[in-house]
Amino acid sequence: MQPHQLNPQIATDFEAVNSYILKHLHSGVPLVEKIGSYIIESGGKRLRPLMVLLAARACDCSDDRHIALAAVIEFIHTATLLHDDVVDTSDLRRGRATANARWGNAPSVLVGDFLYSRSFQMMVEMGSTRVMEVISRATNVIAEGEVLQLLNCKNPDVTEDNYMKVILGKTAMLFEAAAQTGAIIANAEPTQEQALQLYGRHLGIAFQLVDDLLDYQSSADEMGKNVGDDLAEGKPTLPLIYAMRNGSEQQRTLIRQAIRKGGLDELAQITQAVRDTGALEYTTTKAEEQVSLARQQLMKLPPSPYRDILEQLCQTAVSRKS
Repeated sequence: MQPHQLNPQIATDFEAVNSYILKHLHSGVPLVEKIGSYIIESGGKRLRPLMVLLAARACDCSDDRHIALAAVIEFIHTATLLHDDVVDTSDLRRGRATANARWGNAPSVLVGDFLYSRSFQMMVEMGSTRVMEVISRATNVIAEGEVLQLLNCKNPDVTEDNYMKVILGKTAMLFEAAAQTGAIIANAEPTQEQALQLYGRHLGIAFQLVDDLLDYQSSADEMGKNVGDDLAEGKPTLPLIYAMRNGSEQQRTLIRQAIRKGGLDELAQITQAVRDTGALEYTTTKAEEQVSLARQQLMKLPPSPYRDILEQLCQTAVSRKS
């Protein structure tokens, strides 16, 4: 689902966001602009800035600060991608070589730092203490989530509850902040702000659950990244956790050993075990539960075309192939 397919007003807003992003990528250091532009212009769903625009419009925003806010959220997301790809030693994202694969780890980390700091400069210009409060907290929680995921790598004893804490921090938190700050910038009523905050949280959890599911369902061409990346890094995602909990002793041993050592030597057998144990169906059900909770929150907003699109995003989150 592309922004121009959703609503003419949102398409106009999105053009303004893109212009704002390119303007604020400016740096006196050419490599900063080169790497920043490379990853920002490499495609992607732009789902998080889209949520800012829709949340603000759904709450009748009266100025254009939601444009700057959407750009801030995209800068923060892009910074996390640059850092994540270094931590995960990834070489493919959105069907293209990652920045670290092209320019190396050090430039990728430092440009990620630049995008973080530039996003806070942009927030200061917006002049909303509440927005800064929410986003500064979100970036802190995201960093904690990434560290927790790092600690969980190659640990086959990670529980489902612990896994949920990781994805709540590393993925859902920015969804939550995007929707909540969209409401804040529109001066929404407290009940509407809270509804959008929870909407973003549940949608973000669903999005990550499906992301982990696709690691065992899609091809590299569909996903835009390497199939089995999570397994290669020894990440115990929900499909693996469920398969270990409900599989045979042989299947449990196979998956535990694969998580401990990382790599893709047993990918075909593990993918089969994930399918045979019903782990894919279980993960899908969990994602659908989160989407249902997100939809419930939207009912607290007044009817509008923007609320309708926010609801459509729920379906997109669980039916996507990449």
